[in-house]
Amino acid sequence: MLNKFILKTSVIAILTLFLTNNLFAQDPEFTQFYANPLYLNPAFAGTAHCPRVSLNYRNQWPGISGSFVTTSASYDQHVDALSGGVGLLVWNDQAGEGTLSTTNVSGIYSYQIPVTRRFSIKAGIQATWAQRKLDWSKLTFGDQIHDRRGFIFTTQEVQRDEPANYVDFSAGVLGFSEKYFVGFAVNHLTEPDESVIQGASPLPRKFTFHAGAVLPVESKGEPASLSPNVLVQFQQNFLQINYGMYFSKGPIIGGLWYRNSDSFIALIGFQTGILKFGYSYDITVSKLTNTTAGSHEFSTGLNFDCKPKKRRFRTISCPSF
Repeated sequence: MLNKFILKTSVIAILTLFLTNNLFAQDPEFTQFYANPLYLNPAFAGTAHCPRVSLNYRNQWPGISGSFVTTSASYDQHVDALSGGVGLLVWNDQAGEGTLSTTNVSGIYSYQIPVTRRFSIKAGIQATWAQRKLDWSKLTFGDQIHDRRGFIFTTQEVQRDEPANYVDFSAGVLGFSEKYFVGFAVNHLTEPDESVIQGASPLPRKFTFHAGAVLPVESKGEPASLSPNVLVQFQQNFLQINYGMYFSKGPIIGGLWYRNSDSFIALIGFQTGILKFGYSYDITVSKLTNTTAGSHEFSTGLNFDCKPKKRRFRTISCPSF
């Protein structure tokens, strides 16, 4: 019975993969949204004014074989000569133990507009080169299966296509004052085709809305603050709504988020000098609770000091994680 089930499942999977003309992809996600600001919204480029480096690692559902592992690295700073911020973002996503790999390299520019003495707007654009590839050596096919002995035959399937290379564009806008901020971003403006097999696989536009505040609270000793936040993302038929709250006191910050009816996110981080570090854990509350082992995410940031400028520059006050 087990061999028959494996055979049936494999055949259905292969038929679905190769006979479907149109497939739709979806972006990886990070739950420490503000620890990876350029990934969240290109308008964040240069918002810290001084040079900033962000490193992120996420292992989603490690309890399931073939989990999703995503890493990213970014650099950004404000450049007076360009009247705005510049940034570089590189990220890689490995699905199915590296069976499907996606790599993106993005250049970002943002321009800041001081609307009033207390409110500014930043608008950012992003150009991306991307590659998506499939490791055929890690795939198994229905014609490899013996009904009693399992996978013993050599497949007659032939590798279909080369890796998909494409150019992508995104844009975002960010409004902020000393305490409040709101942003909106649109990724994949041209909906590029990233198919690695026969047929088309357009990458749907992703719409992101985020808003929050940083509110100081009375505290003995080191300063403290509360930061309520909301983040909404929509891509194809996928809608994700996140509600959360950060609390910081001195170098320590903690946070708790709720995502739809899927998971809670617990966060702990610290910042000292130019270094910050954060760890978050997604606590799955759906039917997958007992099998996924949640999701682990680590972030490291370096916010370098730089010489003060004569021209006043308003930096955004928002959570670091």
